[in-house]
Amino acid sequence: MPRYALRIEYHGAPFSGWQRQADQPSVQGAVEAALARLEPGPHSIAAAGRTDAGVHGIGQVAHADLSKHWDPFRLSEALNYHLKPQPVAVTACAKVTEDFHARFSAVERRYLFRLLMRRAPATHEAGLVWQVPQRLDADKMREGALHLVGHHDFTTFRSSICQAKSPVKTMDEITIDEVAGLSGPELHFRLRARSFLHNQVRSIVGTLERVGAGAWAPERVGEALAARDRAACGPVCPPQGLYLAQVIYPEDPFV
Repeated sequence: MPRYALRIEYHGAPFSGWQRQADQPSVQGAVEAALARLEPGPHSIAAAGRTDAGVHGIGQVAHADLSKHWDPFRLSEALNYHLKPQPVAVTACAKVTEDFHARFSAVERRYLFRLLMRRAPATHEAGLVWQVPQRLDADKMREGALHLVGHHDFTTFRSSICQAKSPVKTMDEITIDEVAGLSGPELHFRLRARSFLHNQVRSIVGTLERVGAGAWAPERVGEALAARDRAACGPVCPPQGLYLAQVIYPEDPFV
């Protein structure tokens, strides 16, 4: 059976998350339903990451096994036709070898988190950013984030229902940049790692926001990490500012 890699973009608001659920709309379910319109199913696709309810994707990658040999461009066009009007789109498609796996072949995942700093309610960016009413101190947040880069036990920064076998992960990079957004000043958090724990990014951003607001000293982030205790974490920020931005493979399947 030929295997195809799909790069998928989606707005997470209408969905219960990526993963298929019997009684709730999901991004996986939407793509599988579109595939069933092209070839008899059932279809089961695998993705690089299982994003939560409300989390967006701009660089999610999934793979699908089909019985027919498709031209990748025609396959993406056909899927996008059947995905309408849902906020899901296939932005790239490529035929890959049978040993390619969207999840297990990935060597790095990159997340973006957008935080809008303004008092007036967001209109155009509603549902796409986490909004706070005051300016945050980005330099202090960067100082706090340095404690989290490297190989650590991230028990403090993972969900109590996380199913990962180990809380030990290597955070390759956390950058925090202030940008001029369309609706006001934004902070963009970019995090890189081979893999992430459940709620790890949202736990980190929520904690760093406390540093930027002046409620935490930067060194308290290191103390929270060392505690290896979920109770030491700052607030978990809401999902709507989070994007699975890119998945890296040893060889880019879409080149």
